[in-house]
Amino acid sequence: MNTKLKGSWGENEAAVYLRKHGYSIRGANYRTRFGEIDIIAEDRNYIVFAEVKLRKNAKFAAASDYVDQAKQRRLRATASFWLSQNETDKQPRFDVIEIYYQESEYGMQLKDINHLINAFE
Repeated sequence: MNTKLKGSWGENEAAVYLRKHGYSIRGANYRTRFGEIDIIAEDRNYIVFAEVKLRKNAKFAAASDYVDQAKQRRLRATASFWLSQNETDKQPRFDVIEIYYQESEYGMQLKDINHLINAFE
């Protein structure tokens, strides 16, 4: 399975997870000249800008370790642009959703999801 399909699968798994945990999805794959936000969701108090990271395992590093300072700056800039275009009284928050999977002859299978709430400011 190619990287783009894997990424879409992971983002879909993250959206399903968020819905099961009481979030509503406001948008996905929001792109600007500043960058992209994988999922924009909300709950009672927050508008959540979620970065989804997909990995087979955490042997080398946790999936969230790949959200470095440069990526965080791009996410903040993209979220600021979204907030300038979409009125909300909710507090913004940045989450990272780690998706761990395994591949089989039948496709990809979910092994684990870690939702890191307020992963960075």
